Amino acid sequence: MTDLTTRSRWLALYVLCLGDLMIVLDSSIVNVALPSIQSDLGFSQSALAWVVNAYLLTFGGFLLLSGRLGDLLGSKRVFQGGVVSFTVASVACGLAPTSELLVLGRAVQGLGGAAVSAVALSLIMGLFSEAGERAKAMGFFGFVMSGGGAVGVLLGGVLTGLFSWHWIFLVNVPVGIAVWFAARRVLPDDEVVPQEGRLDISGAALVTVALMVSVYAIVGGNEAGWTSARTLLLLGLGVLLLAGFVAREATASNPLVPLRLFGLRNVSVSQVVGVLWAGAMFAWFFLAALYLQQVLGYEALEVGLAFIPTSVVMAFCSLRVSDRLVMRFGIRPPLVVGLTLAATSLALFSQAPVGGRFVTDVLPSMVLLGAGAGIAFNPVLLAAMGDVEPHESGLASGVVNTSFMMGGALGLAVLVSISSARTESLLTGGASEVAALNGGYQVAFGVGAGCALLAAVVGGVFLRPKPMMGGDPHDPTPADEVVPACP
Repeated sequence: MTDLTTRSRWLALYVLCLGDLMIVLDSSIVNVALPSIQSDLGFSQSALAWVVNAYLLTFGGFLLLSGRLGDLLGSKRVFQGGVVSFTVASVACGLAPTSELLVLGRAVQGLGGAAVSAVALSLIMGLFSEAGERAKAMGFFGFVMSGGGAVGVLLGGVLTGLFSWHWIFLVNVPVGIAVWFAARRVLPDDEVVPQEGRLDISGAALVTVALMVSVYAIVGGNEAGWTSARTLLLLGLGVLLLAGFVAREATASNPLVPLRLFGLRNVSVSQVVGVLWAGAMFAWFFLAALYLQQVLGYEALEVGLAFIPTSVVMAFCSLRVSDRLVMRFGIRPPLVVGLTLAATSLALFSQAPVGGRFVTDVLPSMVLLGAGAGIAFNPVLLAAMGDVEPHESGLASGVVNTSFMMGGALGLAVLVSISSARTESLLTGGASEVAALNGGYQVAFGVGAGCALLAAVVGGVFLRPKPMMGGDPHDPTPADEVVPACP
């Protein structure tokens, strides 16, 4: 792939990022539109959660399998297939006449999203081998991964406020068609490394079912109760299936996930950082939107507009700051600084009052979260992928995305549960509904701040990334002298 011209590589990057942005947006774009969807399609309060959960369930369950298919069949082929599935499912969601069909469409969206997300990162790593260009490219991709949540809330609020909830899905259709045609033209042809044996069907079935059962238990934990028989049995089943998967991979001649991958220090540490950070960030997007709506009384359009500062700052830090910091200081210092800024953002939101004002109580947290996420995601991704052989980059990409996905689902479920428990306690004590809601959000934001800070400590102490050097291994130019121009 690296013999492509600079212009061709960057065009391919933009196409990959646009495709992945569609996928990331759909994890948060529906949050602001849920009340309208409930009113139009007659969802019950408990069933409404499946508009989000159906997507998370299939997305999280099929990431590892999709990444491995990318290595075996070709990443370009899997990427295009995922885009087609996601686009068709978006049409079904936007035109869904019943709640059941909407949930089914969301599940298919998750399948397509898993295929796109699992191979996009590996394609980018193959396109950019020179350290400076790779840092810039990963900064761009990092904005898509981290900023997609904020852009999703913004776009969801604007489309729902100005048009209707149907457009949060239909907007994907022209984008998906454009991405498919562009990918066909600008992505390099697949260079699949011949491998002995066939796909590990047993391993694929075990890990896919294990992840789906685990996600199902996590996202349903708040409703059923974390100590209920259903939740404990499902979590236990998920653990047993994962244990069976590990046993299978240890003995398979052609394993789906070679266990030696987790023996790579930076891969394993990056997964821990990803789980902690994604849990805090997913909860921030969800709870911040609820605080603005239910405590401050913002309308859907106002909530979307309120997230503009986060999106702008995140874009600037991802595209113009993160790569320079990585090339000058390496991976660990920007990672620690970014996650610490994010932890500070969550800590500030944990102090937001009932009668909060946007400029003093919301905007500082929005700006800090944008800066922290924009700086931190690039080094997290570089650390996770830096030790992996090229022919296993699709699998490693799937592992990285799975850690973010599982961390996000677990963090959101746990922090929402903590928030709900605190709210119920305050209501029992005689607090008003708004004060009780705000008290619950404050506690959840505080726990999220602790998760982000712990991620900073784990990354800073345990990561041992390779030095960021120039493209010629025989010319050890210091990292801070490599300043490539972004086309």
